[in-house]
Amino acid sequence: MNTTTLASLATLLTEQGLLAGTHNLTAETGTIPVTGADCNSRVVRAGHLFVCKGRAFSPAYLTSALEQGAVAYLCDEEHADGLAATAPGVPALIASDLRRAMAVTSAEAFGHPDRDLTTIGITGTKGKSTVSYMLRAVLDGGEPYSTAGVIGSIETFDGVENLESHNTTPEAPDLWRHIAHMRDAHLAYLDMEVSSQGLKYDRVLGLDLDVACFLNIGRDHISPVEHPNFEDYFASKLRIFDHARAAVINLDCDHADVIRTHAEKCERVLSFSAETRPGADVWATDVRSSCGVVQFRAHTPSWEGNIALAMPGLFNVDNALATIAICELLGIGRERIQAALVRAKVPGRMELLLTPDQKVVGLVDYAHNKLSYQKLFSSLKKEFPGFRIIALFGAPGGKAHERRQELPQEAAKWADHLIYTEEDPAHDSLEEICAQLADATPRDTSYEVIYDRPAAVRRAVELGYEGEDRALVCLLAKGDETRQHVGDAFVPCRTDADLFQEAVRAHAQKDESET
Repeated sequence: MNTTTLASLATLLTEQGLLAGTHNLTAETGTIPVTGADCNSRVVRAGHLFVCKGRAFSPAYLTSALEQGAVAYLCDEEHADGLAATAPGVPALIASDLRRAMAVTSAEAFGHPDRDLTTIGITGTKGKSTVSYMLRAVLDGGEPYSTAGVIGSIETFDGVENLESHNTTPEAPDLWRHIAHMRDAHLAYLDMEVSSQGLKYDRVLGLDLDVACFLNIGRDHISPVEHPNFEDYFASKLRIFDHARAAVINLDCDHADVIRTHAEKCERVLSFSAETRPGADVWATDVRSSCGVVQFRAHTPSWEGNIALAMPGLFNVDNALATIAICELLGIGRERIQAALVRAKVPGRMELLLTPDQKVVGLVDYAHNKLSYQKLFSSLKKEFPGFRIIALFGAPGGKAHERRQELPQEAAKWADHLIYTEEDPAHDSLEEICAQLADATPRDTSYEVIYDRPAAVRRAVELGYEGEDRALVCLLAKGDETRQHVGDAFVPCRTDADLFQEAVRAHAQKDESET
């Protein structure tokens, strides 16, 4: 049973060198039990500590949290006096480093629920979601939502809540609430993606991972509000090994030697390679692809056997090998892995959309950075020979500014036509983003700009039906998402798959009316 009190949290912060002061913490108030922590006034529960954080924080949020039953609050030194005036008499803990303090106190207040689960964390520039969903298929064993809790960029499922994710790795109070839900729902596993932001800003501080998986590293998330340079991005990713007892690493990726050196702080390291590199513990042979199914023979320290993946993309061999290596460390055997991988699907990942005449084939994928474009398009050229490629994408606002140069340059190497459109512009001008994409487009590359994404999808399908050759229409970056980030709002939108199917139906109706 969790017996955390305000006094014990104050002692913990003192021991961590994080307590700058207190308000109204007495012998009497110090005995108040604390059963959790929240940083969002809309999800506050009675008995919780409320964390006052964020540039846009308003004292009204604290008032609302207290009305909902929060017993105390945690804040930084800058806002301590003002919040004390807002909530006179309410106990407060004042932190010298609010981010680290809220992670430490959240884990303690929820009773370290990670200790009651088998925990797996997955990081990398590309492939986190796919590996997470492949692993989930294995862990659930044919019964979705039965065994594994999931936290990632697509979905969060904790046995109580099931919602579309905003951040790959939530803020610490939200993270620990989800893990506590998993424990209370008697789930056995935590299967989570761990972002560079989550590592850099201590969202996962205090989390113990049974296995940390490092997939790859490429240039991404370089911007004034994310990582100032690649070195900071890479260093943040490498911090995942500080949390782990065992590690899985990819020998095929850039900087594999650096990754291995950092992984060796773990008790056990297992490596994988799709290129059959010497020294790999898990590797693939006889890789082949046909009709959207990828097959290969897997080799591990304990077994070897044939694997089939019900999704296109030769690069998914890497993701499957990562999943197999994780399962090797968890003691999960061949039959369970084989049965799961042949049925594993990832919402919005390498989702093939066939048309009645198959003149045009749609492909929906979350590919959104240079590394994922390299893997995606090189594989599609092999798997769909003779197809014209029409690629539709944008770039997000407020982050990853390098994508606005790199994505047009990379896509131009492979695609016959590019369409630039909306992709979560946030507080940036959509018109400016598209102009930057256009400016970075190599000369003699066919492209156009259509701001409205539904209209852009319709145009892509129309172009696909033109000409003699079959066409592959790639709808990139949004995947299965149903919201666009515009300003401060998340505006409902239709999925790319729905837009594609509607455009195909409209084309068919147009053909019928003309004949």
